[in-house]
Amino acid sequence: MIIMKPMNKTSRRRFIGICAAMAGLGALRASPGAWAMMDTQPVIWRGIALGADAELRIHHPDRAAAHELVKASIAEVRRMEKLFSLYMDDSAISELNRTGRLAHPEPDMTALLDQARSIAHLTGGAFDPTVQPLWSLYAAHFSRPDADPDGPSSASLRAALDLVDYRKLSLDTTHIALSRAGMQMTLNGIAQGYITDRIVQMLQAAGLDRALVDMGEIRGLTRNPASPAWRAGLADPSDSARLLETVELRNQALSTSSGFGTPFDPPGRHHHIFDPRTGRSPARYRNVSVSAATAAMADALSTAFCSMSLEDTQAIVRRHGLKAWFALPDGRLIRQG
Repeated sequence: MIIMKPMNKTSRRRFIGICAAMAGLGALRASPGAWAMMDTQPVIWRGIALGADAELRIHHPDRAAAHELVKASIAEVRRMEKLFSLYMDDSAISELNRTGRLAHPEPDMTALLDQARSIAHLTGGAFDPTVQPLWSLYAAHFSRPDADPDGPSSASLRAALDLVDYRKLSLDTTHIALSRAGMQMTLNGIAQGYITDRIVQMLQAAGLDRALVDMGEIRGLTRNPASPAWRAGLADPSDSARLLETVELRNQALSTSSGFGTPFDPPGRHHHIFDPRTGRSPARYRNVSVSAATAAMADALSTAFCSMSLEDTQAIVRRHGLKAWFALPDGRLIRQG
């Protein structure tokens, strides 16, 4: 599970398994009959969303209209940060973690938590939005100069795991509640994907045909069949300049999860992805990438798959028409879908 409050903003972004080399990622190869606006340069915004590097590329024949769409998109991102960001003490999720309850939650909050619970159920608990107590435990443990390199004690780990269970989240349109004192939520294993999807929906509603939205997770919008697909490179987790594979995104999303992004200890044995069932950081794969119809699903499943066997992930990939890539510790790349 990816957690919201890492040790620094630079490491907050997932390890770059999606190689956002913009010259290649956004390259347009115009062909006869292609949309005329492909000859124009995109309007590009770069900034921060939920503490992660973010980018928006809009192709529109009217550049003034494109700039207005960028402004509206960023305003929507800031609105949702007030719901989902643990960096903000006055956000909705911060209030939920302080008090254990939210009355009359915003529809986006309930919609995202409903998605999170569905994916938690789908993955048998490998994805769980209530793992924040594990982050707090590991952060406190490794902040001590005499920290045991093997991680927190078994007793403290059991105590934290007692607070991790998505089934103890009560949710409807009138309230959200955590059933046990000390439980805490994090949505960063899915919120960046949800925000990416929301911006894509806004651009589609405005009639836009082509855009690349990266609010911590990437989704390409290509509605015109004559336009080329967006292309993203899956980077080697040990050498980000080396691509393991190039993926085409035509109205699809792509997300990568890796423990390389935020290690708690210098060797990287303990990191920001947790198996919610054991409380330990999984070491099955160097990284996992998932392509899905929505960025929220790709985001959450790339996290969950880090803790799952290839047999179990294959069943989900087949059932939902996904694609997935698993970089193994021995350097091999396993493809599913």
